[in-house]
Amino acid sequence: MLYSVNYLVNFILAISLTGFSYFIGSFLLSKGLPLWQALIIGFSVVSLGALMEALGSPIWLIVLVPFPVGMLLLYFFLNTTIPQWFITYSTTLLIYTVIHIPMSYFFQFHSLIPAWKLS
Repeated sequence: MLYSVNYLVNFILAISLTGFSYFIGSFLLSKGLPLWQALIIGFSVVSLGALMEALGSPIWLIVLVPFPVGMLLLYFFLNTTIPQWFITYSTTLLIYTVIHIPMSYFFQFHSLIPAWKLS
């Protein structure tokens, strides 16, 4: 029971951090996404990673599968040029990395996939 609650909290935290990365990245470089669209992307990316993990997929597939979904959703939601989308996506990944370094160090939160520990 405790594991289930902990996983759910980590799952919600992963969605929030991922969505926040998309929200801030899009806000800095373009007209910006509404928060609900950023959270849809976060939910989709994290859910796909967690699903791949639950299916017993290898690590490389767990990491690889969510990327195109996040990229496509960002492109559709931004409704902008490909160069602007690419810069926004790159910025989003940078923000995600910057957020996760202290989260990993101080709170032992290691990944956008709640049960996958990087360390």
